[in-house]
Amino acid sequence: MDSFNPTTKTQAALTAALQAASSAGNPEIRPAHLLMALLTQADGIAAPLLEAVGVNPATIRAETERLLQHLPSSSGATSQPQLSRESLAAITAAQQLATEMDDEYVSTEHLLVGLATGDSDVAKLLTGAGASPQALREAFVKVRGSARVTSPDPEASYQALEKYSTDLTARAREGKLDPVIGRDNEIRRVIQVLSRRTKNNPVLIGEPGVGKTAIVEGLAQRIIDGDVPESLRDKTVVSLDLGSMVAGAKYRGEFEERLKAVLDEIKESAGQIITFIDELHTIVGAGATGEGAMDAGNMIKPMLARGELRLVGATTLDEYRKYIEKDAALERRFQQVFVGEPSVEDTVGILRGLKDRYEVHHGVQITDSALVAAATLSDRYITSRFLPDKAIDLVDESASRLRMEIDSRPVEVDEVERLVRRLEIEEMALEKEEDAASKERLEKLRTELADYKEKLAELTTRWQNEKNAIDVVREFKEQLEVLRGEADRAERDGDLAKAAELRYGRIPEVEKKLDAALPQAQAREAVMLKEQVGPDDIADVVSAWTGIPAGRLLEGETAKLLRM
Repeated sequence: MDSFNPTTKTQAALTAALQAASSAGNPEIRPAHLLMALLTQADGIAAPLLEAVGVNPATIRAETERLLQHLPSSSGATSQPQLSRESLAAITAAQQLATEMDDEYVSTEHLLVGLATGDSDVAKLLTGAGASPQALREAFVKVRGSARVTSPDPEASYQALEKYSTDLTARAREGKLDPVIGRDNEIRRVIQVLSRRTKNNPVLIGEPGVGKTAIVEGLAQRIIDGDVPESLRDKTVVSLDLGSMVAGAKYRGEFEERLKAVLDEIKESAGQIITFIDELHTIVGAGATGEGAMDAGNMIKPMLARGELRLVGATTLDEYRKYIEKDAALERRFQQVFVGEPSVEDTVGILRGLKDRYEVHHGVQITDSALVAAATLSDRYITSRFLPDKAIDLVDESASRLRMEIDSRPVEVDEVERLVRRLEIEEMALEKEEDAASKERLEKLRTELADYKEKLAELTTRWQNEKNAIDVVREFKEQLEVLRGEADRAERDGDLAKAAELRYGRIPEVEKKLDAALPQAQAREAVMLKEQVGPDDIADVVSAWTGIPAGRLLEGETAKLLRM
């Protein structure tokens, strides 16, 4: 044990095991203490390794707790628990494995394999569940790749790409990305640049809110649909989060280690990964801690030059000039793709494509005239922002406002309820009076109160019925969206039987139910709840944002001239 050199997490696991044994009054630190410490570590690798070999970590944890409960304990023990013979054997096995693999430190995965080795209760538990030493070794070679353990915190660099990025193609496959409309030329231009042999790194330059990120999401959707050239087929688009890489990097060099681990994973993918960095200008200076420290920009330059990193960036024109153009060596490796603001007509088309998503989310109906009003009014009155972002925000907030009104108690119900409460207080006061006038007033008040209570019950029932009818429509729309997403996935995966069942069986069935529910939701005599977002609702939100009276926003030119 003289040359035992644990990583930070291994040392933390040993300390946690010692504390657990001490607090339970166990005289020895048994393998069960060590395994429980590994399983409960924050960001630990033990649970992912067990999952990789097909073992449920929760089951192992429950069995380990059972083993701990059966360990001998003594109350009032003053001596510190010592490592048991089986624990020493497990640590020795972990150390031997680290030496075999030419690792400088004993990490938590070495310790897990050590615990699965031998004839202890924990070894029998792990091996019996399918986590044999050999299976675990193969699993952690997959997790960490060919990297050696040469630092006290190697776990931070394992599956670094998964930790510090979002897989956009996976989100597109799951149907979690919004449809991208009216950006075909820009997406085609990005595909052209990515298909080049060298300098295949497009940078999307445009004002905030014009849809730069949406273009990359559109690329991910096209890759999933197979609507890309052969050179981009089956590629993975990942969005890199530099902020999470810098966050929590306490020591000098920690950020560089994280970024290097991510870049190494991208390099090992042999061109299968397309990396997207939103706010590309942040790579200049990101992670630099002072003189001699490298920032992210300098670290990715060599990979960009060799074509090992296929990068898509997005930034505004001002920030591109301020940060990227200053560094000529970095700037020449990018190909500019300018993204302009769409016209009002194009914005209406984009809003029509997104309408269904917002209707399902908010559970309301959005009229086409509301979409036209959102594009027109935002272009005319909200000059500090750009289309289509400001128009989408208008529709979103208008629908949110309407949903809030549906979920809240209507004004009619609220007014009658307040009146009933006031009459009840008056009734309680009059009951204490003995004079004839008060008794006469009490009789009249009780009749009046009974009428208002009946009216309140009727209004409340009407409100609940209307709300329920709207909620039923919302539920059917949500079901339709889920089923359509499942059908798209089944078609992509080649499961034609499932796709046919969904397209010609379950989807028409839900559509039929929706068609039957819609008239019921709309056929109401005196409507208490409004469920359609119209131009007036859009004008109200514009008025709240700008301070311009809502009535004047929708006035025609003739009315404006008459008022002058």
